[in-house]
Order: sequence, then structure tokens, then C-alpha cells
Amino acid sequence: MAERFGGGIDVGSCTTKAVIVNDKGVIVSSHVLYSGTDFDSASRTAWAEALKKAGLDSQEVSSIVSTGYGRRSVPFSSMAITEISCHGRGCLHFFEGPITVVDIGGQDNKIIKLDSRGQRVSFKMNRKCAAGTGAFLEEMSLRLRLPLEDLDGLARSADGEVALGSYCTVFSATEVLEKIKAGHPVDRIVRGIFHSVVKRVLEMDTLTDTVVLTGGVIEHNPFLADLIRQYTDNPVVVPPHAQITGALGAALYALENEDSAAA
Repeated sequence: MAERFGGGIDVGSCTTKAVIVNDKGVIVSSHVLYSGTDFDSASRTAWAEALKKAGLDSQEVSSIVSTGYGRRSVPFSSMAITEISCHGRGCLHFFEGPITVVDIGGQDNKIIKLDSRGQRVSFKMNRKCAAGTGAFLEEMSLRLRLPLEDLDGLARSADGEVALGSYCTVFSATEVLEKIKAGHPVDRIVRGIFHSVVKRVLEMDTLTDTVVLTGGVIEHNPFLADLIRQYTDNPVVVPPHAQITGALGAALYALENEDSAAA
């Protein structure tokens, strides 16, 4: 029997991720790019690059599932499924339930609790504010005049922390400028910024069972996982390629959808 492939496209507010998996659930290829203002174009480009990396033609992937903020803007997908379901499915591919999925995204954070059967028990999203998200870290890096990719290393190497009290991104930016003016070391300020992200997550819900962290923020800032471990006795794990977990879940659903259609 010929090898089968499923595709997943996660169109987020900041980045678009495309994943192709084979019928054994192995990731064959993936591609990530900035979503920009044209979700249709971003999804087409990400998908074309994923196909190119996999050495496949579009006809060889019989089912594609879209997910994420812009999931309705992928005209070539077979169906659209919420990112809540897709992140859960992607995490269950690596870890057995019960699990608590914490997705730290570009514009919002989500906590999804799944039972031992993989069924959703609860779901919570942060309030309508970018505090504690990827956008918050981007704003802080601009205020500090530091490359975004330098923040994780600075937070990890700091020998102390400058606490931030503000809950709002705008007020936090002002507070950071005040800390700089007061002469606090930049690495301690950055660790304080990271702790602010963690606090925004922890205020959303309790972390139970195995805690699975997903999203581009976690993939590019793994020190956040170390900080979260300080606040829970539960295992805290990160799946391979955390940024594409939602797209992986979508691709797995695409395979399952194909199986159901053939049955």
C-alpha cells in the first residue's frame, strides 16, 4: 500500500505553520513564517514550502486540516478545526492523558485540560490583553533595544531578578524604562519580564497532571519552562518542535478524517 500523508496548517495571528505527517504519524516536513496581513497568501506559501521540503506534490496529500486564528482563510483545506482541539491532539501524540496543555501564543494564552481518554475537561483563555504573550515579549525587547532571540539567554544567566508589578503591557513598558533609569542590570530586568509571563499563565488556572507547554514562545524561550517548574510539583514537559504542535494536531486529524471517509 502506498504511503499516505496528511497536512495541517495553523494560521496564527503572528505566525503560520504548515506540517505534513505520514500515516505512521511521523513529521515529514514543516515550515513556519510570519502571517502578516494576508492569511490566504501566508497559508499558501507555508504549504508550498512544506511540500517542497517533503519532496511531494499537492496531489499526494489527500487531506488538509486548517486551524488557528485564521483557519477560515485557507481555501484549499479539507476542513477547519479549532486550535483548542488541534493543540490537544498534537500534545497527545507525544504524551498520554490526563494532561494540562499550556499554549503561550503570540496574542493570547490558552490552558486546555484533557482527561485520560483525551477528552477535553476544561478550557480557559487569558483576558483580552497581550500581557504574558509573545507580543508582550516583543514589546519588551523593543523597549530594551535587544534582539528578541537574546532574551532567553539573558534571563537564564541573571543572578537575580527585578520584579515587575504591572499587569498591563503598556504600563509594564513604562515600568521597564523606570528600572533601566534606576540602573538595574538588564539581565535581571529580563528575568523579571519572564517571571511576569509565568505569573500571567498561573493566574489563569491551576496546573494539574502532566503540564505540556506549547507555542513559539516556549520553543524560542525554553527558560520559561524552568520557571514554571518552580511553581508546580507536577511534571512540566515540552513536545518536540513546540511551535508547530497545533499544525501537527491538524495534520493528524487530516489523516483520521481520511480514514473515516474511506471506512
